[in-house]
Amino acid sequence: MVEQGGPVRVRWAGVGLVAGAALAVGGANIRLWLVSSGHRSGPAAAPRVPVVIVPGARVGPDGAPMAYLRGRLDVAIELLRAGKVHEILVSGAAAGTSGDEIASMTKYLVDHGVDPTVVRSDGEGLSTRATCERAKSLFGIDRAIIVTQYQHLPRAVALCRAAGIDADGVIAYCDCRRITKVRNNIREWLAAPKAVAAVICR
Repeated sequence: MVEQGGPVRVRWAGVGLVAGAALAVGGANIRLWLVSSGHRSGPAAAPRVPVVIVPGARVGPDGAPMAYLRGRLDVAIELLRAGKVHEILVSGAAAGTSGDEIASMTKYLVDHGVDPTVVRSDGEGLSTRATCERAKSLFGIDRAIIVTQYQHLPRAVALCRAAGIDADGVIAYCDCRRITKVRNNIREWLAAPKAVAAVICR
């Protein structure tokens, strides 16, 4: 008679690991939504604060912002024109594999009528956490809006608040393909546990 106990135990152990991972990811996402609750809105309901933080994202081969980044920048411009912010901090990779996000964002803002003197930049905001922590430590920002797409917003708000910034999040536009939205939703779900660990360990 062939012993089946070993393979069965291994299979159930695998099921347990998958279930545990799913529970951790789901719990982390719920935690981020709760931490950021009351601090997320659309542009019209945004509070008046000194500065809006725009995290970087992929730029095209021609150096122009792609859909995700354009959506963030367009909302930042809207907030500035509405008098809800006085400055824009663009934060991202100045020498990343996707191109110079800082140059791309700055050019887009200036090309759309933003006074370059109100644009500040951080070329080493290589992650959402780094963007928030550097905004606080290097730029002395303690009250801000961070603008990004809805699936990224809970994590961005939670990380900025953990960094010591009284941050509110504003939902950015996204004229994006469905596959792009699905891919970024998955990315955000999987990034949640690491963000929760960063928030807890502050």
